[in-house]
Amino acid sequence: MARVVVVGDIGGHPAQLRAALSSLGADVDRYHLPEKVTVVQVGDLVDRGPDSRAVLALVRGYLENQPERWIQLAGNHEAQYLPGGTEFWPERLAGADADLLRSWWAEGRMRVAVAIRTADSEDLLVTHAGLTVGAWRELAEPPTAAIAARLLNERPQPLIFRGGEFGVDRAAGPFWAEAGWELHEPWLEFYAGGGFVPFGQVHGHSQPVRFADRTWRCPGRVRQRATVDWPARHVRVRVGGRVFTAIDPKHGRTGAAEWSPLILDGAELLTAHELPSL
Repeated sequence: MARVVVVGDIGGHPAQLRAALSSLGADVDRYHLPEKVTVVQVGDLVDRGPDSRAVLALVRGYLENQPERWIQLAGNHEAQYLPGGTEFWPERLAGADADLLRSWWAEGRMRVAVAIRTADSEDLLVTHAGLTVGAWRELAEPPTAAIAARLLNERPQPLIFRGGEFGVDRAAGPFWAEAGWELHEPWLEFYAGGGFVPFGQVHGHSQPVRFADRTWRCPGRVRQRATVDWPARHVRVRVGGRVFTAIDPKHGRTGAAEWSPLILDGAELLTAHELPSL
């Protein structure tokens, strides 16, 4: 059975990434994934943790050895090194590591989005931070996850880099949208006003709950529609008949003691040649 595994933010923790891949049966020393396993990593490979370079080296091994089985998305921490991005993190990557990220972007090895079809025939859009309703409207309201992914992978600017400022931006882009106030609440308002939520989403970057003390950081109606898998560090929010799943494990400086990737058995990627024409 095919399996798509969506890996949350790694944040400079190579041991966390190696452990997650090993749990899937991967040979992390030979950069080899098990048969029929495809990994989608949602970005934020670097910063905060002890060894961003080692994380990049591990991912490079998979991108070179099994490029069709490792889908790398960009996060806001990668985006600051890309054309159009804005530097914000005080601890800068070494020049060679920043150049590696730029080469992945230039060669198309690092994307903005990917679409997945689950075993239940539900289509999901996967981005680093989520597609806000404002950004979705700016894309001319794509009706499917596949079309949304294609449009985002055309790298529309300034849309993809928008966000990261103080205050709530309901049109924040897919590198910066914050769970809760920017992502979930506007979609819930859209649905309450009679709008149709076109697809589910999977994202990293932020969470509507703080795992350390289990306190909520979101509007009340988001909390009412949320369920938490505490060991996995996944938060699912029901939005108009769809599910938005947040998978950022919040490794911080020291790494989460317990977390898991999102495993979708029987799922498949909607690759570029399968995306419908506009």
